[in-house]
Amino acid sequence: MSALQMPTNQDLDPEALRAAFGVFPSGVVAVAAEVDGAPVGLAASSFTSVSLDPPLVQFSIANTSRTWPDLRRSERLGVTILAEAHGAVCRQLAGPVDRRFAGIPTTTTPLGAVTLDEGLARFHCSIYREVEAGDHTIVLLLLHAVEADDTSQPLVFHRSAFGSIAI
Repeated sequence: MSALQMPTNQDLDPEALRAAFGVFPSGVVAVAAEVDGAPVGLAASSFTSVSLDPPLVQFSIANTSRTWPDLRRSERLGVTILAEAHGAVCRQLAGPVDRRFAGIPTTTTPLGAVTLDEGLARFHCSIYREVEAGDHTIVLLLLHAVEADDTSQPLVFHRSAFGSIAI
């Protein structure tokens, strides 16, 4: 197909686009904070590092998220990289709001960042910038503290399913 015959974005089938996006595996993180005295959080599979100076990471959140408006009110956010054994934890974080942290060991910092104790790495962050991007918002986070002590494999989201890396 020549450049003159390229389809427009209106010609893209959403299911075909979702399937094409799904061939690229991504890690999964928990983003959480204490809001009004209780942990609030979500799972995201769009996390990536951005910059060393200043130290920035990012994730994307659907504009329809009902959790993000509450979560973004916290002074600090915790980001936890989930391990391959965390498939059930990830599904729980996507479930009913009042059960998301039931039975999951967490740590809350004095400024409200919530991290999962058993994650591969934990970041304490604040919102650096939010960028509207179609039906999602890209959230850039400034890192304030980093802990990484687990050598397990990460949880991977690929073709709409959770898995692990075979090494």
